[in-house]
Order: sequence, then C-alpha cells, then structure tokens
Amino acid sequence: MTGFRFDLTATDGAARAGTWSTPHGAVPTPAFMPVGTAGSVKGVMPEQLAAVGSTQILANTYHLALRPGADVVADLGGLHAMMAWDGPILTDSGGFQVFSLAELATMTEEGVRFVSHIDGAKMNLTPEDSVEVQAKLGADVMMCLDECPPLPCEPERMQAAVDRTTRWAVRCRDRWDRLDRRTAGGDPQALFGIVQGGVDPAMRERSARGLLPLEFPGYAIGGLSVGEAPSEMYRTLEATTPFLPTEKPRYLMGVGTPADLVNAVMRGVDLFDCVMPTRNGRNGTVFTSGGVLKIKNAAHARDTAPIDLACDCPACRRGGAGGFSRGTLRHLFLAGEMLAPILLSLHNLRFYHRLLADLRAAIERGEAEAFAAAELAKWGAGANVAAVNPPPGDPVRDRRAG
Repeated sequence: MTGFRFDLTATDGAARAGTWSTPHGAVPTPAFMPVGTAGSVKGVMPEQLAAVGSTQILANTYHLALRPGADVVADLGGLHAMMAWDGPILTDSGGFQVFSLAELATMTEEGVRFVSHIDGAKMNLTPEDSVEVQAKLGADVMMCLDECPPLPCEPERMQAAVDRTTRWAVRCRDRWDRLDRRTAGGDPQALFGIVQGGVDPAMRERSARGLLPLEFPGYAIGGLSVGEAPSEMYRTLEATTPFLPTEKPRYLMGVGTPADLVNAVMRGVDLFDCVMPTRNGRNGTVFTSGGVLKIKNAAHARDTAPIDLACDCPACRRGGAGGFSRGTLRHLFLAGEMLAPILLSLHNLRFYHRLLADLRAAIERGEAEAFAAAELAKWGAGANVAAVNPPPGDPVRDRRAG
C-alpha cells in the first residue's frame, strides 16, 4: 500500500535481511522495537532511543485507551507528537491484555469487555473499536484484535481461538477499509494480521491460511512466549513462517531473550518487541557479550570495569570517555538514584540493537549460521534468562506493559 514497502535484500537459509519502509522512516530488519506502553519508553528520552539504535517503537492500545484516552492523544497531535518521536510507531490491538489480564476481561464473539485495572471502569473493545482507537492514536502500523489462548490449551479451545481471530481479522480489515487509512497528520497507516495457533503446526497453518486472503501489509505471529518451552517456540516458528508471504514483514510479538531473537531470525522472523531489556535494566539485570550480569550483586561493589567492554552505549562508553563502572552503577542502584536504571535500560537496548545489526550483517555475508552458533554458545545456560517481573502488587504484570 502507499507509503509502505518491504524490500528483502539478502537471505541465508531461512534468515532474512530487509528494509521495512514507512511514512516515518525505514527500519532495517531484523529489528527490535522498544516498548513505550503508555506513550513513553520508561526513563529514556527519544533522542537517546535513536542514539542507541532504535528505529521503530511500540505503544499499547489498551493502556492508552484507558489513560489518557484515544481522543486526548489525537488532540495532542497523535502518538508521534505526544512521544516526540519522528520514527515509525506500531500499536498492539489490546488482544494480548485479554490473556495477561484475564481476570479483568470477558470475551464474547462481539469483542472484549475490560474492567479497568486503574479505577474499575468498564471498557468495551470490539475489533472495530480497536482499529478506530489505533487510527486515532496515529500509529504507522496497527494490529488486528485477536484472541491469544493460554498454553497448554485443549484442541477444541485452540481451534475456536484461531477461527475467532480470523473472523475478527475480517472485521478489522472491513473497518480499516472504511477508514481513510491516514493519521491526523495525513500519513497512511498499515494493518497487520496476527497468526495464532499455540504450538500446534496444524493450527498455525489453519490460522495463516485464513488470514492470507485478506492481504495484510504484514503478518505477526502471536500466542508465543506464554509458558511454552523455548524449544517449542522455535519448532512452532519453523512450522509457521513458511506459510507467510516472503515479500511482507514477519513480526514475532512480545519476544524475548537475546537467544530467542537469534533463534527466531534464523527461522525467518523480521521484527520483535519485548519489555525485557528495559524492565530488566530497571531492576538491575543487564545483558552482555558474556551473558547475564546482575549489577546489584555484592561482587561488583569495588569492580572498576564497565558493564561490557564490547559495548558502546552511554553507560559503557559515555561519549568516548570512560564509562560508568560496575561498582558505581551498583552504588547508584542501592542509593535509589534514578540514573542507574536509565543507564542499564539504555545498555540493554543497545545490546539488543547491536546483536540484530550484527546478525543482519552476517546474513548479508552468508555467515548467519556461524554467527548464531557463536552467539548462542556465549550465552550457554543463561541464554533464556527470564524477564524480571514487576514487583508484587503491580496490577499490570505482562510483557506489553514496559
């Protein structure tokens, strides 16, 4: 569609390097999107996001619809003006919150009724509502409302979720077709379909085949990283990506660890989002070229080394000068200084962006398999470190609430 294009520039096995072009700029793929749930990537300025390599960011439809409201965001000039971000923005549909906030959601064929985790107010979200809210938010890329079933899931329940996701996608597409497909600023908007099906290859095929006739500009893979083993997720990706168009971007939603990203790219995925780098950074856990490091550990109290000698982020290299030492960062965390979680968030984002940029270069050289093997070997048992959860009592305990 006008204003959007995906150019596949290199392949190496199933791994792909490409460029996703949007009205707000180009995204070299594979690429990771930082999560700005409520209109901000926590603790990080827009220019800092760009400086560490971010090209596209994600915001959350459910949370923004509750507060401040889609009409308010539109009156503020849309998400690009509100977030002071000139690059592309993708919004999820609210479908994942049906899963993550299940105790607050009631689903019917018509849509979802939420009880607000903020004040208990009722909010209805139909497929049509989701598209209209995202249009008001002004996202470059909008997502169809989908049903994300839990795992494990009985076959009948899974098929029902897959078929409902397809029916809702038709309704989203119909409403999108009736809109002018443009933001308040006059820029076009794209709508992605979401493939569901759990870890059942037959259900993934059923979902993909149901969505392909709708000819969305891109396709997402949802319903993973919801409790299944990493090996199950990788097998599911291998079974799913062959059914998706080669000429359109493939987006794996809400994933994940550095090892997950590498494994997914090797299976044909182009785009990712997850709160893991920023959430873990705010809680003192950082990703390094040697594995996971917990900065608050007493072992770092007098450690003068930077987080990672291989990193050029503001925490490690600070404008070409010496970076902050591990000992300093530990002290700042324990003293409650806000600089520490900001620096670690920036470091983790830079690590993710650098990892995918290096993998992209390896794909272009035809060396993706060797690169992936070397990276995964570095991580060893820490390759699938879990995300740090929000503190007990936090009403939003999901990977789309950064």
